[in-house]
Amino acid sequence: MRIVITGGAGFLGSHLCDALIARGDRVVVVDNFCTGRAENVEHLLKRGPQIFWLNERDVCDDLYVPGYVDVVMHMASPASPPAYTAMAVETLRAGSLGTENALQLAAKKQARFILASTSEVYGDPEVHPQFEGYYGNVNSIGPRSMYDEAKRFAEAMTAAYCRDRSVNAGIVRIFNTAGPRMRADDGRVVTNFIVQTLSGLPLTVYGGNQTRSFCYVSDMVDGLIKMIDSGITGPINIGNNSEFKIRELARIVAWITGTKLWTVQCPVPPDDPQRRCPDISMAARYLNWRPKASLEDILRSTIEWFRGRPQEVAAAAEKMCQEKPVAV
Repeated sequence: MRIVITGGAGFLGSHLCDALIARGDRVVVVDNFCTGRAENVEHLLKRGPQIFWLNERDVCDDLYVPGYVDVVMHMASPASPPAYTAMAVETLRAGSLGTENALQLAAKKQARFILASTSEVYGDPEVHPQFEGYYGNVNSIGPRSMYDEAKRFAEAMTAAYCRDRSVNAGIVRIFNTAGPRMRADDGRVVTNFIVQTLSGLPLTVYGGNQTRSFCYVSDMVDGLIKMIDSGITGPINIGNNSEFKIRELARIVAWITGTKLWTVQCPVPPDDPQRRCPDISMAARYLNWRPKASLEDILRSTIEWFRGRPQEVAAAAEKMCQEKPVAV
């Protein structure tokens, strides 16, 4: 197949590119590099434009791709708290105008469309674990609203194109994912803890009793590909259903790196979800998908990635010393 991936130079998108090309697909990446990195996909440029084509472009502009297209995978959006906080309007535009541009491309090419949505559509959930029929508890004007509402709108737009314009569309709600190619300044709890530990800094724990679940990037990519190949509309949760407290995560990161656990307690940020864990029964039933990697495996691989990037880690650590991370 020939697959267009918006945001394909990002952490998750670039791994999806690798997996699709490895199985024989052709990939077109559209990315403006606001958070993605050219280095994530530069190795694929050697395959030639017939196999991999990189188009540096904003999805909020007219989205033109020559030739046939079988699938449009819309992943373009800042996804980490510091990024979407710094680019609030851009995030909302990617979820609204960018989503419609991607849907129009799919409609024109008669291609399947997949929206990479997020667990953030559930907000600070009052239902646990979160299942796809839960409408969520989102503060529409809160400090996380630019990302939460952008994705909620993107889901509504996707559903409208599916119902009213007969686009073969699917929605996946992605839960916390970690692995190589994450940015050291990502600002999420896994990268914060790893950077702080490798830099000899105390781990900033916001609250600590909140829970998260963490999926390895290769497991997530496997779920996304199964969604691409299916005819399912969804939405469907993709994530690891093993739940850990933030305090426990800090302890495991310190244990794996062989350092003494040293933490600084901070207040819980506004609207920070207290419990976050997916119900993945739909993914298991309709996609025959379940995660395989353990939290220890996920952390070891991610820590090894950052050990190989000391300059990036040092720069992120220096930034952390100047300003607190936005959220976990």
